[in-house]
This record gives sequence, C-alpha cells and structure tokens, in this order.
Amino acid sequence: MSSPNATLPLQERVEAQGHLIDSHIMEQIFDSVVEHGGRFEVEQFRIGRTNSEPSNLRLKIEAPDADSMQRMLSQLLGLGCSMVDSSDAELRTVERDCCAPEDFYSTTNHKTFVRRNNQWVEVQNQRMDALIVVAAEGAWCRRLRDIRAGDQVVTGMRGIRVTPESKERDRLAFAFMSNGISSERQVETAVKQTAALIEHSRAAGHKIVAVAGPVVVHTGGAPPLSKLIREGYINALLSGNALGVHDIEAALLGTSLGIRQSDGRQEEHGHRNHMRAINAIYHCGGIRGAVESGRLRSGIMYECVKANVPFVLAGSLRDDGPLPDAITDMNQAQDAYAEQLKGAGLVLCLGSMLHSIAVGNMLPSWVKIVCVDINPAVATKVSDRGTGQAVGVVTDVGLFLDLLARTLIPAK
Repeated sequence: MSSPNATLPLQERVEAQGHLIDSHIMEQIFDSVVEHGGRFEVEQFRIGRTNSEPSNLRLKIEAPDADSMQRMLSQLLGLGCSMVDSSDAELRTVERDCCAPEDFYSTTNHKTFVRRNNQWVEVQNQRMDALIVVAAEGAWCRRLRDIRAGDQVVTGMRGIRVTPESKERDRLAFAFMSNGISSERQVETAVKQTAALIEHSRAAGHKIVAVAGPVVVHTGGAPPLSKLIREGYINALLSGNALGVHDIEAALLGTSLGIRQSDGRQEEHGHRNHMRAINAIYHCGGIRGAVESGRLRSGIMYECVKANVPFVLAGSLRDDGPLPDAITDMNQAQDAYAEQLKGAGLVLCLGSMLHSIAVGNMLPSWVKIVCVDINPAVATKVSDRGTGQAVGVVTDVGLFLDLLARTLIPAK
C-alpha cells in the first residue's frame, strides 16, 4: 500500500500572475487541483504590495494519470495559469472544413496568448468556445463552423497563456429585493453607476450596445430608450423580431400586445394589432422605408433609422411575420451581432435572457455588461455560462431606462 505522501506519477509546474487574492483565483486554483485528484506544492508566492501590483504564484502539481492531468491543466489554464515549460504552442492542420483535431484547445473569453517562435502572441477576436487559428501574421479565435481545411489550429495545453480580468474593488453588485431595503435607493444607485460606466466608455471612444427584449416596450421603456438613441448614448441595438414588432405596434396603433399604453386596458380586437404593424412595414418595404415615407414617426426603431444607429433583429421559430428586417438564418444573425459588438466597451442587456446569454458568449471578458431584468435568475444565468463580468440590476426595465435617461440627459 502506497504512502499518502508518496509522489504521484505525473508532475507539471504552472505559474500565475495577477490579483490572485482579491479575485479569489488562488483558492480556485488550489480547489481545482484537489477536485481532480491531484496534489499541489507552492514553490513560490510573492504577494503584490499595492492595489496595482500583481501577485505571482508558482506551483508544482501532481496527478495520478494522464487524463486527470489533462483535465486539471484545462481547468487551471482558464484560471490564468500557464505551464512553466516554455515550448511553443502545438499546432495541427485541419483536414476538412468544420472538422477540428480531437484535442483542439477551446478558448475562454479571457485575454489569451500563444507562444510562437519563442514569442508570446496575443490572440485576436477573443471569445469563448472558439478555436485558435495561427498563421504567419498572427493568431485569431475562430468558431468551429468557420475553420477551413489547411488552417493551423492550437491543440493541447502547452504554449498557451490566459489572463483573467481582475476583480474590481468597486465592482457593481445590485439586488433589488422586496424586503426592508429601500428599493428606490438601490435602483437609483445602480442607475448612477451605470451612467458613470456609459460616460467612461464614451470618453474612451468605445461603443455602447443595447441588447433589448420586447419587455422594454411593455414596461414603458421605449420613450427613454428612444431618447438615449437620439442623444447618441447608444451606438448599436441588438434584439429579436418581437422588440421591433411591439415598438412599431406602439408607434402606429398605441398598443403593445393589444394593451393600450395610455391606460393599460385591452384594446378591442387588439390581439391582431401586432400583425397590422408587421403588414404596414411590408407595405413600406422595411423599417427604413416606413421612416422615410413618413409612415413610422416615433419609437425605438424610428430613432435608430434617424440617427443611423445600426440594429440587428434576430428571428426565431416563434416569430409572427416576421418583420422584413428580421434575419431568420441563425448563422447570419450571429455574424451580424458579432459585427456590431466589435469595439464595444459596455453592453446594456435589457429584459432579454436568451439574447443576453448569446451576446455574453460572444464578448471578451474585458467588455463590461450590465444586465437589467425583473427576474434575478437572468443575470445569474448569464454569469453562470461563463460571462463573469456581467453585473445584475434586478428591477423593472422601464423604470431603470427612465431614470437612466433622466440622469444622462437632464431636462433643459
């Protein structure tokens, strides 16, 4: 019987750098080793002496077998560890379109580097769940469906360095709860901090992207969101067919899902109003045509056209119509979303769980996300799917947008 202190057969050395204590990364590193049946020995640890100075960790890890070591290293790479072994990244050639080698490296949303010719090269177009394609001019994240025969893709775990975003000491953390806490104070604080993030992104020259669901219209958020678009605070709008339909229904017929926005009462035969709105847009040849002809004179989609703010409406199986502007091919819709997310510094997710999760999957971890929804599970689900930078504001979307517009654009 072997001693519990006996050396396990496989050993590697890894190192990590960053705000390892503040971000709770070091404890996650230790836990990951133990969870995979391994052992660790801290060979070197130097703690940062200031808030800006990183800490450095060097660790010897042991595993009972190759499979455990592989799974352990995969987990540790995502936490920012890199192997001390300084060899170049291992590459294999793709033999068929859309068919990667079995041991391809699957990316996280954190900043990633690969080692080529003894130099660390930053990977471009960072996103999670992608492959890394390497060529003479650099390295890029590429989706599985986009790889082509002849591409050189990174495999294994060597020659890869991941840099997680450090936890910010002043990170937003909101909970709009129906208990003794003053909900008004909570949402006002969230709005002020979100407004500060917006101003910071604008000053840095980064785009602010809104991801909005139809609840924006149902809760009275269309006028303040329209105002934010008109005043230049939103640089792109990503949504589904439903937002466009109900926004246009409200602008043309004064109802949302057949409910009068003036008094909240059911409009007689109002259930068909969304179809009448879709039909009107078809008669105009599309949303832009409806604006240019004067048929559509207000609302979110109207302001996007007038301000030349690009919008993408991704269709789905349940859509009525859909609007002629809706993109019904999901691959094309993903591509259109990704194009508008380039250069984003801040993304506001407003009452749309599925679109929020989809956008989170496309973004690198250094792009901030504020997720506003009345359901606290939405922000949790976005974060649980790997988008750790998402911050939840649990409140009514219409109220949030109204306060945000008032904060950023004071009444004259």
